[in-house]
Amino acid sequence: MVSIMATAKHVHTLIVGAGLSGIGLAYYMQRDCPDKSYLILESRQRSGGTWDLFKYPGIRSDSDLFTFGYEFKPWEDKKAIADGQDILKYIRETASENKIDQHIRYGRKVLSANWSSQEQCWTVQIEHSNSHVKTIEEVSCNWLFSAAGYYNYDKGYTPEFPEIENFKGQVIHPQHWPEDLDYQGKNVVIIGSGATAVTLLPAMADKTKHITMLQRTPTYVMSMPQSDPIANVLRALLPKRLAYKLTRNKNINISRLIWRLCQRFPKFARKIIRHSNKSLLPKNYPVDQHFNPPYNPWDQRLCAVPDGDLFNAISDGKASVVTDTIKRFNEEGIELASGETLKSDIVVTATGLNIQLFGGIKLHVDNKPVDLSDTVAYKGMMLSSIPNFAFAIGYINSSWTLKVGLLCEHYCRLIKHMSDNNQAAACPELPSPTMPTRPLLDFGAGYVQRVLKDLPRQGFEAPWYMSMDYKVDLKNLRHGPVTDENLKLYPPSINVDVSSIKNKTINSTQQHNKTKETSAA
Repeated sequence: MVSIMATAKHVHTLIVGAGLSGIGLAYYMQRDCPDKSYLILESRQRSGGTWDLFKYPGIRSDSDLFTFGYEFKPWEDKKAIADGQDILKYIRETASENKIDQHIRYGRKVLSANWSSQEQCWTVQIEHSNSHVKTIEEVSCNWLFSAAGYYNYDKGYTPEFPEIENFKGQVIHPQHWPEDLDYQGKNVVIIGSGATAVTLLPAMADKTKHITMLQRTPTYVMSMPQSDPIANVLRALLPKRLAYKLTRNKNINISRLIWRLCQRFPKFARKIIRHSNKSLLPKNYPVDQHFNPPYNPWDQRLCAVPDGDLFNAISDGKASVVTDTIKRFNEEGIELASGETLKSDIVVTATGLNIQLFGGIKLHVDNKPVDLSDTVAYKGMMLSSIPNFAFAIGYINSSWTLKVGLLCEHYCRLIKHMSDNNQAAACPELPSPTMPTRPLLDFGAGYVQRVLKDLPRQGFEAPWYMSMDYKVDLKNLRHGPVTDENLKLYPPSINVDVSSIKNKTINSTQQHNKTKETSAA
């Protein structure tokens, strides 16, 4: 049953998503813009985002919590690489301690949003699911902020496997893990080699008869200590917040150093990783077959395993890695191209995510649909030709929250600047219709490559590129000016001329495509 209900609600900032990013933004708004109202809409019935959605065994962070945690709230657990439930508790504690949870409305999925240049505000359509009744609500806001992440919460990605219907066992995707799944004493095959796969294998190995990670292409995997001994010493000697700040800065610098090393000296980085893997695996183990990717370190995300648990499970004989391709499924398991058959009772398809920006919201400007592929990212937080719209996407080469925290701070600085100068609308405008652009994310992961053509683009120079360097963003987002010649600001009642801006954006994209075609020819 669906009914229509128009509400008279209006807020300054409407935040989509009550996960790590959305609750973080709410904190910064309360701290830096206490005179501005906000509301958080969460499509699910609970807060926490990713950390409430995923229930598979062993779910944890693949970044240390001193950098993955909020800058304003010290991480106090002894584990630096934390379990999913501990992270969820931390997020909800943040919301409760700061009374942010009072601003969250659950069961509300944002369907669409329309910007009115005449009224200088967004009108947002929301589907409110309550028991068996779905109600369509409307809320207006000055700013719309997407903190909904980058993937589809409803459905993970699973390739079409030949003859999978012949398999008599269970097929599970980690995004939809059954709470009552019994894998005690069973043969399990995990398809995939990313962060989820390397987490599941050691977490399940103690209960399964045997567990195998079947990968088409190896991934770089590094062992990291689950506890940070330096952090624990600092905690014992110094006040809590100071110890947290010093540990956080240490880990930021180490992470940044590793990434830069991998970028500048990929062959050397590859040797270091290979040596580490070899030292943790049995003698004569085929490291080059199973842990030697064809690409350079950090061309795709490097997987971290706490205290080498993945390598320990392999060394103990409880787990195996097979590098091969799938020929077909049969009743008993998976036939491989090499001729081997992996017998299995349960197959876990840890094959990735479906990218979906902004929670799938259909954006409109003056009733005209927005094609995201026609837009260009501005400062990694706004899009060309779309007024008063911001979003948070974290780092792909470091802790997600490091970038999100800086974006939230910068957003609040922009809001204060506009309020102080009696400005109602802000809209990024490209400096030239022929400005060259490139894909939004320079990342080789399959789940990114599948959808690049549908995503916004980025430029080659600031402020039109997606920076992946914390020190650069610290300078620009925290300490740099909030305005520049690319961000057009409008006082109340002055219409935003988005039509000309949009034409410039489209012309830029067309020029880029034309240049590519000419180069290819």
